[in-house]
Amino acid sequence: MNILAALKREEAKLQKQADKVRQQLDAVRAAMKILGRGAARKRKPIGKKKRVMSAATKAKISKATKERWAKIRAAKAKRNSGLTGRTSGLPKI
Repeated sequence: MNILAALKREEAKLQKQADKVRQQLDAVRAAMKILGRGAARKRKPIGKKKRVMSAATKAKISKATKERWAKIRAAKAKRNSGLTGRTSGLPKI
């Protein structure tokens, strides 16, 4: 019976320690929750900043792109100017 009594005392001792650890864990979690909320408001976004382009820059890029495509289309039209459609020289029916 001494062994059983010793095991019960050990169980009670461990139960007290477990309760104490639970209380400490709850306190830590509460602190994390409080600090997490406050820090989230003040925290800077992670990653790269979003780049903002001015309207003038957008217009300049758009103009350059249109000019580039105009050159491509002009070269294509010049290359295909000798052709008169998709006919292969056969008469149309």
